[in-house]
Amino acid sequence: MILQSLTRYYEALLSQGKITPPGWVTAKVSYALALDDQGSLKQLLHLQDEVPRGKKMVLTPRSMEVPAPAKRSANVAASFLCDNCGYLLGMDKGNPARTAECFAASKALHLDLLKNAGSPAARAVIRFFETWDPSQAKAHPALQEDLEDLMKGGNLIFWYHNQPVTQDAAIREAWQAQYASTNAEKAVCLVTGRYAPMARLHPSIKGVSGAQSTGASMVSFNAPAFCSFEHEQGANAPTSEYAAFAYTTALNHLIADRDHMRRVGDTTIVCWADNGEPAYQDCMMACMYDDSYTEQDIVGTLHALADGRAIDWQESRLNPDMRFYVLGLAPNAGRLSVRFFWQNTFGTLARNLARHYDRLNIIRPSFDTRLTLPVWQLARETVNLNARTPEPNPRLAGDLLSAVLNDGRYPATLLDGVVLRIRAERNITRGRAAILKAYYLRNSQDKQLKEVMTVELNEQSTYLPYVLGRMFSVLEAIQESANPGINTTIKDRYFNSASSTPSNVFPVLINLAQKHLAKLDKGLSYYYSKQLTDLNSRITETLPTRMGLPEQSAFQIGYYHQTQKRYTKKEEK
Repeated sequence: MILQSLTRYYEALLSQGKITPPGWVTAKVSYALALDDQGSLKQLLHLQDEVPRGKKMVLTPRSMEVPAPAKRSANVAASFLCDNCGYLLGMDKGNPARTAECFAASKALHLDLLKNAGSPAARAVIRFFETWDPSQAKAHPALQEDLEDLMKGGNLIFWYHNQPVTQDAAIREAWQAQYASTNAEKAVCLVTGRYAPMARLHPSIKGVSGAQSTGASMVSFNAPAFCSFEHEQGANAPTSEYAAFAYTTALNHLIADRDHMRRVGDTTIVCWADNGEPAYQDCMMACMYDDSYTEQDIVGTLHALADGRAIDWQESRLNPDMRFYVLGLAPNAGRLSVRFFWQNTFGTLARNLARHYDRLNIIRPSFDTRLTLPVWQLARETVNLNARTPEPNPRLAGDLLSAVLNDGRYPATLLDGVVLRIRAERNITRGRAAILKAYYLRNSQDKQLKEVMTVELNEQSTYLPYVLGRMFSVLEAIQESANPGINTTIKDRYFNSASSTPSNVFPVLINLAQKHLAKLDKGLSYYYSKQLTDLNSRITETLPTRMGLPEQSAFQIGYYHQTQKRYTKKEEK
């Protein structure tokens, strides 16, 4: 289903002229070799574009349409018209024998493909390979200034009469004829269902975080254990050359689109609509990852789509019945692992997202201006931000996003990560409280527990762990009022034990609070005593010697709710 969806997406983009036709790809090109009519190298042209990167402007290679490159790992395989300096110039990078072999392969390829082209540009390229001396490449005057950068391995292309030779009609025709001719075995393609030549190797996918920079494969077979009935490589999963080109080109296009690609942990996430309309991607990214839109924009959009109403988004009409896809990829040596793949209507996506955000909704401090909590921020709540490499659990991003998209149960790794951070830091942020609330609302069947997982303080609840959490917040406030600026508070010393073994800790805290109340003026002492009395009246059972993880979470939510109300009251005064 993944390959079929990507192939349909490729065909939608191709019909709109937004993607390269079969046999052509978009590649990053750093330099151009400017040739004259005799094929002599006259100049090295810089093709880098200056783009903003943070606060700086940096030079990045230009994206250009070039012939599909040959797939290679350790083997020698020349690409047509666009390649690195080892293949096109024969410039030695430390292995003279291999470099000579690479240049010879490139020369043979170009001379063979262009021998009948007949155009001036084709003859210039032929004359270049016939006259170029690789042993003198590093000494050529046109290459001296950028020699060091050339050796880093960027792509080069040929340039003739103020334009790349890839735009020459005769050269394009020669390449198209070569690309269409194949001796590959024919079979029924598993992707398209057509009888067509099969791809032995599939093109590489580039840009996945953590994968090899030269590209990785989604479909590959390189050992007998992966093969069946003695088939070799691509024959184990018959995919036509057209389908292999289409799905890899579409996926590379999605990954290269920085506006519609996100990374959470080690997972690279892309999405697309069946009709190729980017407004669906824009809307999904705004709702799931960005916090620059207003709450009304996001919530209103989600609820409208969830109700089956088409809406306008960035001058485009969004249809809730449009098929939509979300794909998460992770690196696995020279291959890619599929973390998750989600497909359904766009309206279903909106409905599941709306439910997710409703569960996350919780009162927030005045300084927290975030209207929603994107997935990447939820993942960061499980991480020690002071660590050298603050990265969430590798599986967490994929499992969390899969749960959100399917309106399923949240992964246990999310709760584990938040609980560990609360115990280590004794700090319950808005994000951590929201995660606890959402997790138990979706995953738990305990009615008492779910009744306290509310947006704001539930003053009527008599659920003991929740009441104890509220009481701990009041006791902390009493200590702060009696000893302003104290270095070590009861939160620093007793928070974890109070939430796990309350019968051992609360008698000590109550006794300590009486001493603190004696230091306060009568008005403030009465104010806090009244709160303690009200909370004590809600305790109708013996304090437990030990509380489990759900009860500890209720304690933490009670503490968070009471603390937020305490600060809200101060603001009102």
